[in-house]
Amino acid sequence: MDNRPADQGPADQGPADQRPAGDCPAGNRPADGSPRGGPVVATGGTVAVTGGTVVVTGGTRGVGAGIARAFAEAGAHVLACARRPPDRPVPGVGFVPLDLRDPPAVRAFFAGLPRLDVLVNNAGGTPHRRLADAGAERHAKVVELNLITPLTASLAAYDHLRRSRGSVLMIGSVSGTRPSPGSAAYGAAKAGLASLAASMAVEWAPEVRVNTLVVGMVHTELAHLHYGGPDGTAAVARTVPLGRLALPADVGAAAVFLASDAAAYISGASLHVHGGGERPAFLDAAAPHVPVPTPRKDG
Repeated sequence: MDNRPADQGPADQGPADQRPAGDCPAGNRPADGSPRGGPVVATGGTVAVTGGTVVVTGGTRGVGAGIARAFAEAGAHVLACARRPPDRPVPGVGFVPLDLRDPPAVRAFFAGLPRLDVLVNNAGGTPHRRLADAGAERHAKVVELNLITPLTASLAAYDHLRRSRGSVLMIGSVSGTRPSPGSAAYGAAKAGLASLAASMAVEWAPEVRVNTLVVGMVHTELAHLHYGGPDGTAAVARTVPLGRLALPADVGAAAVFLASDAAAYISGASLHVHGGGERPAFLDAAAPHVPVPTPRKDG
């Protein structure tokens, strides 16, 4: 597993107390470019989210909880959708049980919301499974969770988002941009998710903005299961140019930015949150064989 180890199990989704949100649109501006003053705005050089309703699928643990917490701290009314309640509730985040693989239930949930300004399609994940170790049906379930359920939720949320001039944020993965042995179906689904978001951004403009966060390796509560304990996690962190794994809060901060008025002209984009990516393997392989240049003496 490559990038989001602890946050997503085979389907984390659901929301709770549904108090009405503010009455101003989020994150988009009118044709004249003037600020809308909606619930998701940038103020004083910092991003603040006030009064808007945000739904985070899989928002009960790991990256999802980090995203939900970031929106709650920014002043939004946040609902986390998941099949199971959180082990530790996030302050300011409501919970409602919901299986995103049940389209009628998803449609009923969104239809019951009084308002929606931001949808964060975070739920997803995969076990480590090589392609030949399972039949196509098992791999198809991974694709369903990571590609079809975000589409299901986005379609169910569309009318709300169109009215509020809100935004959709897909939580993608570096697995969708490079080979992912052991999680090939997951990587294929995440590649498809970025493509879906780009097309959705064109079809739903100008009322709804759609963007993707391409997330790298994240230190969550289950990181030890993927990286082999503290020593393994530290070794993996040293492969990241910035010298550490991301924290859920890092992803949350990027999500709040993309949903805010500070990103009002950003749509159809993929923002990489991966600490600089991966150092090319050939550099380390070639290093012992590359002669060290002799310092030049001037004069």
